[in-house]
Amino acid sequence: MKLFHSCAGSAIDNNMDIIKKTVSMHVLHVFGAFLLLGVLSACSSTESSKPQVEESVDALYNKAAAALDAEQYAEATRYFEEVERQHPYSKWATQAQLMSAFASYEGQSYDEAIIALDRFIELHPGNKDIDYAHYLKALCYYEQISDVARDQFMTEEALKALETLINRFPDSKYARDAALKRDLTYDHLAGKEMEIGRYYLNRGHVNAAINRFRAVIEKYQTTTHTAEALHRLVEAYMTLGLTAEAKQVAAVLGYNYPGSKWYERSFALLDERTRQEIIEERGFVDRTIDTIFKPD
Repeated sequence: MKLFHSCAGSAIDNNMDIIKKTVSMHVLHVFGAFLLLGVLSACSSTESSKPQVEESVDALYNKAAAALDAEQYAEATRYFEEVERQHPYSKWATQAQLMSAFASYEGQSYDEAIIALDRFIELHPGNKDIDYAHYLKALCYYEQISDVARDQFMTEEALKALETLINRFPDSKYARDAALKRDLTYDHLAGKEMEIGRYYLNRGHVNAAINRFRAVIEKYQTTTHTAEALHRLVEAYMTLGLTAEAKQVAAVLGYNYPGSKWYERSFALLDERTRQEIIEERGFVDRTIDTIFKPD
């Protein structure tokens, strides 16, 4: 997981340390039977480097569990896949698909994990662990979220996967954590829009900058970037000489974020007459953020 430079970054990065604990607890709960099955079988003293031969379910799970415990995730994935290949009609075959994906996830082979999870979701939509499969898929994207300076494809895919889980399984025990991560991905996407908007504004492409700042306010209104986006709009409108528009946005900024540094900076950009008008109109004008998008 890369470090972020946005406000969302530190929050996402701090949230990472609970992911493996959450995932591991689920695995112990759901797949404990697999480990028990392995314990009951005779442990192999050596690992064969020869092509995989036909083995019993319990032998394969014993090897998979040992590899997983030793953090040999590629090896664990291979053994779980062998369970399904050699024993496709076994009661363990379906869960082996999910365990294979988990092992790939733990080994940071996210593409392989996503492929396995998509297959599991398609083949077993009614499985008791289907919500966990969606959650694990979301985590595979979530842990690949990059700095706001880079392409945000993984962030967008993480958001889609998280929203799928939340919308389809609102009562899942993973829904709450998914909602938190969704909010953090929103914040990250808003940070990307702000970076592009500031780039345009600093280079004189004011109209392009305005579109970016308005997108943050409209699509990511609940994020930490909204106050700055409003200030940047004031700045952009003043650059274009659109005093009335700047006054309206400044009033909204002052109403919703009265003590913020962004309101102080916006207020300083206005002339004395406009400042006085904002003060005199306080309490008589609709200053909700939605008014910015209302036609005159």
